[in-house]
Amino acid sequence: MQRRYRICCLTKNRTNPAYVGAQIAAARLAETLGCDLTGSAPETPDDIDEQRALLSQAIDSRPDAILIAPVHPSALDESLQRAKDAGIPLVYFVAHSDRVTPASFVTSDNYALAVAAAEALIRELGGRGRIGLIEGAPNSPTTAPRTRGFLDAAAKHPEISVAAQETGQYQRPGGREAMARMLAEHRNLDGLLAANDAMALGALEALDAAGLAIPVVGMNAMPEAITAIRAGRMLATVSFDAPALVCTALMAALRILEGEAVPEVIELPAEVVGRENCADWDCPYEERPLPEWGSVAV
Repeated sequence: MQRRYRICCLTKNRTNPAYVGAQIAAARLAETLGCDLTGSAPETPDDIDEQRALLSQAIDSRPDAILIAPVHPSALDESLQRAKDAGIPLVYFVAHSDRVTPASFVTSDNYALAVAAAEALIRELGGRGRIGLIEGAPNSPTTAPRTRGFLDAAAKHPEISVAAQETGQYQRPGGREAMARMLAEHRNLDGLLAANDAMALGALEALDAAGLAIPVVGMNAMPEAITAIRAGRMLATVSFDAPALVCTALMAALRILEGEAVPEVIELPAEVVGRENCADWDCPYEERPLPEWGSVAV
């Protein structure tokens, strides 16, 4: 690099371990690549006003680039446009604005991941049973495609019924509360799909409290979820990998600052992670391998 760049990285919250892992990975990679990275997130999970204020502070600090997972598809547009007008490259990861075009957007296919998660559960159930769904935060751009993927996959199997559907806000307490609400009316569920691992782990707490055990599938490949899979407490997760997404966003931003062309959309592959293949994921965020540009920008 020609000089040491200053990068701001804004995630959605500090309570979802996937975003904690994203900040850890971004800081590790920034150190390796020789740039300065400042990470921030709302104290109240997914709070629009807090993230807007943090984004304004980032703009005022005049960084070389901003990496951001917006908490809402449009509510931050005025601030995002101010960053663009100031000549600060924006790279979105995980989520995006519907109107303010970034220099690049790093994602995975939320719909396809949800279908893969649902199919893993349906295979486990032998193609028949009553399942529950725990959706993410209504404002999040990832929620609708994941819910649609779950429902579409279930609809292809005549003997699978979606018996209960709740919102868990992408948070562990939300998953626990959503599962408890389901169990109050549906104690005979055969399986559960949760739109992220934090909610899946919360759901396991509610199931434990009720003295029940059913196959649970989450999403994010969080270290604690991998531990639960190895212990047989979770069936599977899907590697919508926030650390890899943010690291790719950081590498894209540095290339943009160096005048290189990067794809407008970078879509990372993902896989279903179960007991048979979870060993590669079984380590804390501080020890997980960092991605390389050649392996993600293809």
